[in-house]
Amino acid sequence: MGTVETKKINTGKYNTFFCEGGESNSETIIFLHGSGPGANSETNWRNILPELTDRYHVIAPDYFGFGNSDHPETPPKSFWEWTNCRVEQVLELMDYLHIEKAKLVGNSMGGIISLNLVMTAPERFEKVLLMGSGGGEAAPTPEIARMVGFYKNPTYSALKNLTTWFVYDQKSLGRELETVINERFENVMRPEIRKSFTHNAFPTMPGESVIPPNALKQMEQPFLLLHGVEDRFVVKESSLSLLQHLPNAQLHLIKGCGHWIQIEKREIFLNLLTQFFEGKLD
Repeated sequence: MGTVETKKINTGKYNTFFCEGGESNSETIIFLHGSGPGANSETNWRNILPELTDRYHVIAPDYFGFGNSDHPETPPKSFWEWTNCRVEQVLELMDYLHIEKAKLVGNSMGGIISLNLVMTAPERFEKVLLMGSGGGEAAPTPEIARMVGFYKNPTYSALKNLTTWFVYDQKSLGRELETVINERFENVMRPEIRKSFTHNAFPTMPGESVIPPNALKQMEQPFLLLHGVEDRFVVKESSLSLLQHLPNAQLHLIKGCGHWIQIEKREIFLNLLTQFFEGKLD
C-alpha cells in the first residue's frame, strides 16, 4: 500500500483540504465524497486511495462546506449555488496542481458534482465512475429524509443509526464502525460544519438534483455506474435513469450491498475501478 498525505492549499477562491498520493504517476483520478453528516474525503476514501498510488495520481478533496475545507460566512442560498461552487473548486484545484485531464470517481452527491463537472468542462475528464450516484430520476427515501434533517436531533445515537443504514449489513464495517462514527461525530459537532450542513440547501423540490437528460445524452465519455441493490439513500433507480440517457455507459448492480460499495464490497469496487480505467471493461 502506498503513502497518502493530507494537504491544504489556497487555489484562488477556495482553501481546499485534500488527500493526495502517487504524485509521480501520469494519470490522475479525482475522488469525490458524499454528503452525509460529517462526511469528508478521509473517512470516505482512506481504504481505497493507498491501493492505487502505485499506478495513479490520486486526489480526494473535502468540498467547500465540508470537512476541513472552507466554510463560508454567508452560505450559498440554493442547492445549485453550492454545486456550482464545488465544481469551480475542483477545477481550481486541477489548475493549481497543473492537471490538464483527469478521471473521476463520484460517490452519491459526488456523482452529481462529477456530472456537473463533465457538463461544465467535458474536455478535462476522460472516464467517469459513479457509485450510488444521485443525478438520476428517483424518489427520495425515509433514510435520506433522516440524513437531511440530522441536526434536528444531532445525537451520537442518531449518527450511529444513519451510519449503519448506509450499509446493507453493519457487520461489513467490522472494527471500523465505532471509528467512523466517532470521527464523524467529532466533525458534526464543529459549529462551522453544523452551519454549512444546515444551510447546505439539499434539493428542496422535485427534480432539483436531476441532471437534464438532454445534458446526459451529450456526455460522450465512458461511464461506469455501480449501485448497491439494497441502497436506501440513493436507490438503484437513479443509476437506471442515468443509464437510459448516457450514450456510453454500463451499469453493475451489486447484490447484498447498500450505499457504501467502497467499504462493503471493497475488493469488487477496486477490481471494477482498475479494469474500467485500464480499458478492460470497454
